[in-house]
Amino acid sequence: MQVLDKTAKQRTEVRQAGLVDAALMLAAQRSPADITTADLAHAVGISQGAVFKHFASKEAIWLAVLDWMADTLMARLQLAAKGAENVALPALRAVFLAHVDFVMHYPGVPRLIFQELQRPGDTALKNRVRELLLHYRQLLLGVLQQAQTQQALRPGIDLSAAAVLFIGSIQGLVMQAMLADDVPAIARQAPGVFAILQQGLQCPPNDLEGRP
Repeated sequence: MQVLDKTAKQRTEVRQAGLVDAALMLAAQRSPADITTADLAHAVGISQGAVFKHFASKEAIWLAVLDWMADTLMARLQLAAKGAENVALPALRAVFLAHVDFVMHYPGVPRLIFQELQRPGDTALKNRVRELLLHYRQLLLGVLQQAQTQQALRPGIDLSAAAVLFIGSIQGLVMQAMLADDVPAIARQAPGVFAILQQGLQCPPNDLEGRP
């Protein structure tokens, strides 16, 4: 009996992962609001009724998408930050470009987030996005504090504001590219945008020369 239960659980997990993948794929092509459970069922080759054996509602599917996105994105950002050999400004650049690369691969994710943020009031999906942003800011503040310790930032810089500007720069890139229907523009413009952001954050060379 336990073997059967385990097999059924594994089958459900595989089907849930397939529905999340299908949701991401379809959201890259059109508005998430227009995606039906019938569309998702067709994409994975099951009946519409079978979808509800694995998820209680369509909202539950989008929550699973956001959970997957948060786990995957944060893992990539943490890896990028650690891969810069404890040098803070290169770590910031690595995080910036890792986020851009994620959006390039999964353009349906920002479509889902932007759409949800337009809805009035609190929703479960909005709460998931808030949680992600909280963890993201904590990661950025850690890297920024390291940069401050390394005397790589301008004296007195507001680290919280710097984190907001960092995330806002990526959001602006993504939104403008989507308005222009030109997702590849995100990758083309990202290095230049980060270079301007870094110029505002980093300590000018003359100040570095005068420090002990």
